Amino acid sequence: MDKPSSLSRRSFFGVVTAAPVAAALPADSAPRPAEQPVTEESPETILLKDYRPHSLYKIPQTQITRAKFPIIDVHSHDYAKTDSDVARWVHIMDEVGVEKTVILSQATGAEFDVVYAKYSKYPARFEVWCGFDTTGYDQPGYGPAAARELERCHEKGAQGVGELGDKGKGMNWGKAAGMHPDDPRLDPLFEKCAQLGLPVNLHVADPIWMYEKMDLHNDGLMNAYKWRLDNQPGIVGHSGMMEILERAVQRHRHTTFIACHLANLSYDLTRLGEILDRNPNLYADISARYAETATIPRFVGKFYAKYAGRILYGTDMDFDPHMYHITFRELESWDEHFYEIDQFGYHWSMSGFGLADSILRQLYRENALRIFRSRKKTAM
Repeated sequence: MDKPSSLSRRSFFGVVTAAPVAAALPADSAPRPAEQPVTEESPETILLKDYRPHSLYKIPQTQITRAKFPIIDVHSHDYAKTDSDVARWVHIMDEVGVEKTVILSQATGAEFDVVYAKYSKYPARFEVWCGFDTTGYDQPGYGPAAARELERCHEKGAQGVGELGDKGKGMNWGKAAGMHPDDPRLDPLFEKCAQLGLPVNLHVADPIWMYEKMDLHNDGLMNAYKWRLDNQPGIVGHSGMMEILERAVQRHRHTTFIACHLANLSYDLTRLGEILDRNPNLYADISARYAETATIPRFVGKFYAKYAGRILYGTDMDFDPHMYHITFRELESWDEHFYEIDQFGYHWSMSGFGLADSILRQLYRENALRIFRSRKKTAM
């Protein structure tokens, strides 16, 4: 994309020198004003959503097309539409170094069976997680039928639960309005997960920028406006959702929870660390929060070092090879000031963390294996 420009140096001097000549001519012979040249872009008209800066720094740029160590991607979804898509995904996983991918869902019943059948052709490469059936959640007697469906999905092949989502309106992205993860109606289901050895992936809140005013002070405005939550009536605020998360985790100490997207605390990893310290049954995945963390690489690098045993690799961004490459560049390289606006939706520049091998091994695979091993022991 060409760099934004107004008048070029040549056209600028042309305008300046043309004025005296025109003034000296008789009025009846004065030339008509020339039409202003049409510029492709003007700094006065560039919209924030269209802003695509290119870094001009002459600094190292690292292309990493294969992860340094084998990976378990704990956060993906049913992106493949056909069996051939699944086969292509496996081929891409081989190329980039992904050993296994977890297909998260909120599916139950026949919907879960269809998703499971698609990926079960590659049992060593994929595992499919199910959801909670919230049918009749607002009626007396909710719970036993949902527990039976959870057991059925487990017998079918589900190896975990989630991504269960609540941005502040209620479970299943507000479809179960008013029922949040700490709701007593969900207690039997979370306890059943512990009995069956099923880890639970919870999505609580969204990045803080979505809850802030959409004004000139919101530095995540370009992305935040698309996903805004500040205008939702009756929504639980960001901090309140963190309290709900911790109450749910503390009530079910024998259930393993994964707070996806770094619990949407990218802006306050200190608080996330405190929550992890208090709750040994809680992990966090890093999926789809690369842009939010790559803006503060030194602070985030220290966080990764301190909580290396509690953080899991995830993507949540389809299965294009370039997407994987971006994550490797951020986690493994020391690159600075590069952009991935179309991938992440923010205008911020990014920098790599240059994580040590010991951290990468845990993040990429070892922490997930620890959860998987615990799952099998619990289910026996």
